[in-house]
Amino acid sequence: MSSKTELKTYRFASSSYHILPGTSDYHCVKHDVRLKHNYPFHIEVGTIKDNVHIKDISVEENRNFEYQVVQPLGSENTKKVTFLFHGFNEKDWSKYMPWAKAICEGTGSSVVLFPIAFHMQRAPKYWSSKRAMFKLSEERKNRYPNVVQSTLSNVAISMRVHAMPQRFIWSGLQTYYDVIQLIEECKAGRHPYIREDFEFDIFAYSIGGFLSQILKLTNYKGYFSNTKVCLFCSGFTFNRLSPVSKFILDSEANVALYSFLVEHFDKFLQKDDLLHHYIQEDHIEGEVLLSMLNYQKGRTLREGLLRKYEKDIYAITLQKDTVVPSFEVINTLQGAYRDIDIKVDEVDFDRAYTHENPFPSNTGNNEQIMADFTRVFTKVCTFYNN
Repeated sequence: MSSKTELKTYRFASSSYHILPGTSDYHCVKHDVRLKHNYPFHIEVGTIKDNVHIKDISVEENRNFEYQVVQPLGSENTKKVTFLFHGFNEKDWSKYMPWAKAICEGTGSSVVLFPIAFHMQRAPKYWSSKRAMFKLSEERKNRYPNVVQSTLSNVAISMRVHAMPQRFIWSGLQTYYDVIQLIEECKAGRHPYIREDFEFDIFAYSIGGFLSQILKLTNYKGYFSNTKVCLFCSGFTFNRLSPVSKFILDSEANVALYSFLVEHFDKFLQKDDLLHHYIQEDHIEGEVLLSMLNYQKGRTLREGLLRKYEKDIYAITLQKDTVVPSFEVINTLQGAYRDIDIKVDEVDFDRAYTHENPFPSNTGNNEQIMADFTRVFTKVCTFYNN
């Protein structure tokens, strides 16, 4: 941390882990109904016997974990918070620390680094073991000779998603409920640092933007009415994402996920009573999530909500981003007929960069990278401050 900020750690215990796969009996708190999960825990496709395929509901790291807050140096409490949501298959926060510091210094807001379920510190350390994951990746390549971009970095998440694509939905919903739980704990005065009358914004990168849009558009109990959402390399519908990358997903997992969430999701909803309940039975978060999966199918609901909150959303895209192309963000956020007034700024850097690493370190081009970084986060902070 710089001389102007400090990093503090706080504990969180998820109350929503009970919706995760791994048991047969479920209880919906909102409707006070008991539900049966009539789908097998996982299919054999994509699996290799190992510690990657453990029951989601039993992963202790995902239920009880610590999260960090970048705070103005010496502050005893805060009334101003920015939630920072990371990308898909991220394992540590080092990339995001300069981002959080820039937002903290540029806005005076404390930045909450909140992990998505089964990511970062919410995942077992085994999934990040280079030796173990290299071995699994080699086994996966042998099983699927045509697989593209299978690496030690993405093999754990690729295997889990390949075997059970529903995990994308359940981990997303758990994180959605966790964020609301944290907000309510703060509002009830149970946070040692965040004041109960606090206000908050969101900065979201990549798949974190998917989560942030569901939170904003759902606007649970009006909590997000005044929340500004800044999307960086984000703002897409799922079927317009291109996630095959050595750092994100391999091709086999991507095909399985796309087939489940986009091509055949309606049929899976008819078979899976638990999924059907949370997506189509009086759960607005499920309805909004569904509208974010397929650009065309969910367009009416999605565009109506985006139009409602158009002044609160801002996106920055990168011209050379192949994972989240700028035109797909514009298509989604500004609508099919470009009648939604959400500002999207496309920027480009006069150097090599990728979606996964827009501001690489140790490249010998540090002055240019710092200038690019400052340019982007000046835009971010200006959006929050205006």
